[in-house]
Amino acid sequence: MTDVRVIMGSASDVEIAKKVTAILKKFEVSYEVSVISAHRALELLQDTIHKDDAKVYIGIAGMAAHLAGVMAGMTIKPVIGIPVGGSNTSGLDALLSMVQMPKGVPVATVAINGGDNAALLAIQILALSDEALVGKLQAYKKEMLDKVREDNDKLEEI
Repeated sequence: MTDVRVIMGSASDVEIAKKVTAILKKFEVSYEVSVISAHRALELLQDTIHKDDAKVYIGIAGMAAHLAGVMAGMTIKPVIGIPVGGSNTSGLDALLSMVQMPKGVPVATVAINGGDNAALLAIQILALSDEALVGKLQAYKKEMLDKVREDNDKLEEI
């Protein structure tokens, strides 16, 4: 069983997907990555979601950004959306498309191009039933705290 299924709306989203997979690798979380357009390959998306055994889904899309919402309409499992910037509105269109989901079809949406946080949110969801991930998340938070302290100490040396 795959822990996280990452689906990009197009191959142009690969840099965002790399942010996601870097964090998933760090936490040793299993994942699969695909390119499946909700608009151009709906049947393939349906087949993937219905046959897949992932615990959490991440949809990456820009512009109209319907991918994560369509995925959420096909499954009861958590779906995290990553709006992609780069359009004339710098990704605001994608962000609004993801957060304006109809009642009953939730998509947890992170910041524009927020692949890191999408991966961390997926890991936090998985940690609800995985004590090893709880420990890794606690260690990660401590690393962040240590980095802030280090940065603060360097600032005092100025």
